[in-house]
Amino acid sequence: MSSNTSPTTVESAVSQPDDDAEATSAVATARRQLEHAATHLDIDPNIVERLKHPAAVHEVTVPVERDDGSIDVFTGYRAHHDSVRGPFKGGLRYHPGVTREECIGLSMWMTWKCAVMDLPFGGAKGGIVVDPKELSQAEKERLTRRFTDEIRDIIGPNKDIPAPDMGTDPQTMSWIMDAYSMQEAETLPGVVTGKPPVIGGSYGREEAPGRSVALIAREACNYYDYPLEETTVAVQGFGSVGANAARLLDEWGATVVAVSDVNGAAYDPTGLDPHAIPSHDEEPEAVTDYADETIGNDELLTLDVDLLIPAAIGDVITEANADSIRADLIVEGANGPTTFAADTILAERDIPVVPDILANAGGVTVSYFEWLQDINRRSWSLEEVQDELDKEMLSAWDDVRAEVETRGVTWRDAAYIVALSRLVDAHANRGLWP
Repeated sequence: MSSNTSPTTVESAVSQPDDDAEATSAVATARRQLEHAATHLDIDPNIVERLKHPAAVHEVTVPVERDDGSIDVFTGYRAHHDSVRGPFKGGLRYHPGVTREECIGLSMWMTWKCAVMDLPFGGAKGGIVVDPKELSQAEKERLTRRFTDEIRDIIGPNKDIPAPDMGTDPQTMSWIMDAYSMQEAETLPGVVTGKPPVIGGSYGREEAPGRSVALIAREACNYYDYPLEETTVAVQGFGSVGANAARLLDEWGATVVAVSDVNGAAYDPTGLDPHAIPSHDEEPEAVTDYADETIGNDELLTLDVDLLIPAAIGDVITEANADSIRADLIVEGANGPTTFAADTILAERDIPVVPDILANAGGVTVSYFEWLQDINRRSWSLEEVQDELDKEMLSAWDDVRAEVETRGVTWRDAAYIVALSRLVDAHANRGLWP
């Protein structure tokens, strides 16, 4: 750690915000979901209390020289939630809206996600408060390498393994791996996942979250007797998750009627060709340029479709619009797109919501495959990766479906029940260090 920065570690959760902030913060939503799911299990309340809090939150100051020679100083975070089942694992995002509370909440969701998939990881999340669009490629590299040095002591193949998220990509992970490896004086590809395959990344990693969303959406449609050939789909967000999910569902016979990016949505009630519309990675913010008819993102959420996939950002389905949702089924592609209040309204309206911690878990699952490949120095083919991902997703679906059918709970509660059962068993067996 460089001497001119002073990272702060918080061994418990941050103080509670005021009521308005509490109603919308990721950490508040995650805690409420945890408490609600815990009521369905006969578990030690002390373990639930432990799971409400992060193990640590690391804050660092990241000075960066801009291309014009000036210095800007950015704030970075890395939240570690729970590592009872294995090393911390989670994304790293570059976004102006990054906050300590958001990182804590997202790290909690990563814990549940890893547990519901039965992966040997715990939850982490991090980010830098920056708009990556305002950085040149050289500035982004300097920011990434400096941030890596600031958090070098808390990451590692057996400590904490970052991955791409909003505003970061395989190149970002390459810089982290190189900076970390140079400081450790050995090549350690397992320090991050989501790298290019040429330096230890896994084939199929970028497509994995969208693939898992499509797989789970297909299973959910089958469960509710919606033949894909007769199913209409609206997808909010046409990044890697939304685009891959929409294209797979289209290939499997569903009719995708709307897709969107930040500028709005392309809409055709008779069906769009999602393969003809560039994803955000292929051509940023271009969805409406390829549309004959456009609508707003808010209108997309309330379209009369069979399946709605919110795959953009969090908190888009809220108490304010939950009563206007007309989709028969929701499968979450983004992290935390549905607020706690909206979830309650949708449950009362008998609109099933298949949660993010199951649906978009393909990313962390293939990250696990990548980590295994790095440790064993043996790469898998794309076919092997996709076959293994499909098996893991269907197994997790069966675990969650069994709880839905046995207990008569919502899909979110069922996913939490599966995850909490595994976490509680692990905590009970390991105990508490005096």
